[in-house]
Amino acid sequence: MLQVKVKNLLKKQHYELVGEHSAVQVCRWTKKSLRDEGVCYKEKFYGIKSHLCCQMTPSLYCPNQCVHCWRAIEYTTGDRIPDKINSPKGIIDGCIKAQRRLLQGFKVNEKSSKKQLSKANQKKYNEAQEPMQFAISLSGEPTIYPYLGELIKELNKKGKTSFLVTNGLYPEKIKELNEKGQLPTQLYVSINAPNEKLYKKFHHSIKKDAWKKLNETLEIINRLSCRTVFRINLVKELNMGDKLIREYANLIKKSKPNFIEVKGYMAVGNARKRLGYERMPTHEDIKEFSKKLAKELDSKNYKILDEHEHSRVVVLGKDKEELKIR
Repeated sequence: MLQVKVKNLLKKQHYELVGEHSAVQVCRWTKKSLRDEGVCYKEKFYGIKSHLCCQMTPSLYCPNQCVHCWRAIEYTTGDRIPDKINSPKGIIDGCIKAQRRLLQGFKVNEKSSKKQLSKANQKKYNEAQEPMQFAISLSGEPTIYPYLGELIKELNKKGKTSFLVTNGLYPEKIKELNEKGQLPTQLYVSINAPNEKLYKKFHHSIKKDAWKKLNETLEIINRLSCRTVFRINLVKELNMGDKLIREYANLIKKSKPNFIEVKGYMAVGNARKRLGYERMPTHEDIKEFSKKLAKELDSKNYKILDEHEHSRVVVLGKDKEELKIR
């Protein structure tokens, strides 16, 4: 069970806990979209509606302690869920109810004579009561949750899309999802280091065979039937030197993802204590790195398709028309 001090810390960071090991947090882009102030790069790239997105996790635990992570990882490091395991339906229903509670401040009471503080688009607010996209990526490592496939299948039954983000350390779970037809709409694998030495420096994993397991996952994803994304989070003076580009390219050639996302580290949350602000790449840094990466790869398969300057992210792929999820 999560310690009381951890629960209090998560609540202070505006998490809504669901059951014993899951959580929801409303993304700032969901809030911006509700106020018609912009949308996240996932909407710009893939067509996912920001105001209909539920950012959640079925596992607050993770075997890694990545230096760029903004979460309270010091308190939730682990390679299994130590508590009672909650059901997929219970987690989904709990996440939707939690999201509704977190969004209550955006509601305008039209019958009230008092001045309304909310500037939210009420049509969007009403739509947001039933999120249609689940970003299974909030915190922890979702593939630790033993019923992840059933959770994704339940989302599919409800007509919802799902983006699953994994650190790639559980290839057996990815194999299981594939064999049982329980893959998400889009699978992200986070690769923040192109060689084992740098991987250990960046991730501080408690799994001794972490680099081996990640590479096993990369060998699997080119055979999956769902959309796949190779995601690189770049930190200045750590994992974005020109000499590393060929090594990243070799991993990409092995995994053959549909898309590559190159994103800059953001100094938020606990990451500020480890890396500070000066290690954040600019958007121009990200674009320059992406151009060099595309040049190293086969230009027939990977070229820059789009960018989102505010989030400092660039997406590469074969065809821009393939980006949007239909």
